Amino acid sequence: MSVSEIVCISPVDGRQVARRATAQPAAIEKALQAGRAAQREWVRVPLGERTAAMLRFLEAMRAQNEDVTRELALQMGRPVRYGGEFRSFEERVQYMVEIAAEALAPIAPAAKDGFSRYIRRDPLGLILTIAPWNYPYLTAVNTVVPGLIAGNAVILKAASQTILTGERFQTAMDKAGLPKGLFQHLVLGHDDTAKMLAGGHVDHVSFTGSVAGGRAVERAAAGTFTSIGLELGGKDPAYVRADADVAHAVENLVDGAFFNSGQSCCGIERIYVHEQVWDPFVEGFAALTRQYVLGDPLEQASTLGPMAATRFAEVVRRQTAQALAKGAKAHIDPAAFARNRDGTPWLAPQVLTRVDHSMDVMMEESFGPVVGLMKVAGDDEALRLMNDSPYGLTASVWTRDQTAAERIGGGIETGTVYMNRCDYLDPGLAWTGVKNTGRGASLSCIGYAMLSRPKSFHLRKV
Repeated sequence: MSVSEIVCISPVDGRQVARRATAQPAAIEKALQAGRAAQREWVRVPLGERTAAMLRFLEAMRAQNEDVTRELALQMGRPVRYGGEFRSFEERVQYMVEIAAEALAPIAPAAKDGFSRYIRRDPLGLILTIAPWNYPYLTAVNTVVPGLIAGNAVILKAASQTILTGERFQTAMDKAGLPKGLFQHLVLGHDDTAKMLAGGHVDHVSFTGSVAGGRAVERAAAGTFTSIGLELGGKDPAYVRADADVAHAVENLVDGAFFNSGQSCCGIERIYVHEQVWDPFVEGFAALTRQYVLGDPLEQASTLGPMAATRFAEVVRRQTAQALAKGAKAHIDPAAFARNRDGTPWLAPQVLTRVDHSMDVMMEESFGPVVGLMKVAGDDEALRLMNDSPYGLTASVWTRDQTAAERIGGGIETGTVYMNRCDYLDPGLAWTGVKNTGRGASLSCIGYAMLSRPKSFHLRKV
């Protein structure tokens, strides 16, 4: 029997970080059976004990954070100075624990004489979480923890580029004392994942990744009635109004565009700036971008690491070259960043003006350290341009006028609207998208609804 392998090559220096054999059919079948058996027992465990187990899991993850931060730097290039993903990870776990009792409580309609009526939230059964490489802990935790709290069993498939993520989750879950088989990480190839879905072996799949990947998940699960949650591509816009605090907008939008080398689902990829504040915004944005240090992510001085793989950097290079050929203006000299090298994952940040929507850099997902800035005359033009996209995850409006932000936000085709902030996920709000960005939602009370099913009780007294 042939055994395929997943190999993680570091973008930092080309070293082999990890090599893992993929699970064989017999092991996959055993995992599925173990998950089903464990879930049948887990659903009988009181909710308070399930949430306590997740807090123990959180403590076990906290103990690993220093090692995890270094592993992430090696696996996908994020600088260690940012401390990994634990701060937001902890916020999400604690919030979902806090709201569990209310979110999963039975729903009772208005009283009706002679009847007892309520809707109970039951677990779906077995959940498959397919995590991406860019934020492998944060994206996975969105369904893993609330899924378990809701009474489900969970199988985690980590991305090849961050394959060690699954082992870290497993170690923490085991230390938390979860029943054997309730949470399992499996090293899976695409074909094995597709077979698992096509066979109807799981009750829900949560996928974060590309649009093409989301379509592949839908095709694989077609006809099985497996529920699907998808968070796919993004081209998140920002609009800087004439009344914006320009300095505040510059500081936050630069970070929103270039944090994690732009490899963020909700990272800022295009910015529309009112003509009245155009000059100071562009000057400030470019000046702050030039302060980034593209260097070894294992060094504290580095604020920008390599992209996760050369092929991702090449997408950004092609988009940038096309824009420049069509008349865009580059405000950053790549030569000022010594590590910047063609044919490698090392890529300097870039700020482009004189861009328009005929350019891929303004229409197609870049997922890298490049951002286009366009001058607009007012709210109507900005709204039209923000909506001129096949994607819709988040959008931000930078203004001192909340009424204006709500009015503009109401017209933006997106899952989340921010005012005066960006590139952040609030666990109290539903994380969701529209158009090609996906379907379903995670976190908040709505996230629990996605990971459970309603069961109605209609009891007549005689």
